[in-house]
Amino acid sequence: MSVIEALNWRYATKKMNGETVSQDKVDQILAAARLAPTSSGLQPFKIIVVTNPELKEKIKAVSFGQSQITDCSHLLIFAAWDNYTEERIKGVFSRTNAERGVPDSATADYVNTIIGMYTAKTAEENFHHAAKQAYIAFGVALTEAALLKVDATPMEGFNPADLDELLGLRAQGLRSTTLLPLGYRDSAGDWLVNLKKVRTPVNDFVIEFK
Repeated sequence: MSVIEALNWRYATKKMNGETVSQDKVDQILAAARLAPTSSGLQPFKIIVVTNPELKEKIKAVSFGQSQITDCSHLLIFAAWDNYTEERIKGVFSRTNAERGVPDSATADYVNTIIGMYTAKTAEENFHHAAKQAYIAFGVALTEAALLKVDATPMEGFNPADLDELLGLRAQGLRSTTLLPLGYRDSAGDWLVNLKKVRTPVNDFVIEFK
């Protein structure tokens, strides 16, 4: 199946049937998200995978009671860094340099430049930038799920502060950004499943300068 075919197949699943997604497919979705591009290759986010039923019930309570949270097989939570710090940036590049077999001095000038750029901004500005990077991986994960015929529901409908407290994310330097329940559609119980996919016409969506 092509990416276009997969994206035409997928939709924001409103009702899942509770069927388990195989671990190999979940691993493939996570691998795709891990390979997503990010600014300077920093990957300033984590993905939290929740399968525990009791915890999913608690997350549902801070997600406006949306049933996909508890009916899904695996709940992916994308959580971005709360700030860019010198320690974090240097840590990423030190690991990259070590794997590439080059000294830290090879990237020192570039690393100092981006440290200066980020540390000149507020923590809130940096969090929003990190969240945008998480969204790139979020979209890649959503697309990979569709290619694997795994249903998913992109969600912003939750209380981030409550979820952060529930999972202790702030203590880890993280803040939640989006949720992605993975599972399989309940075709009999989902009002959206058979509705036509509608998008902005290409002529209205694309602006060309020739």
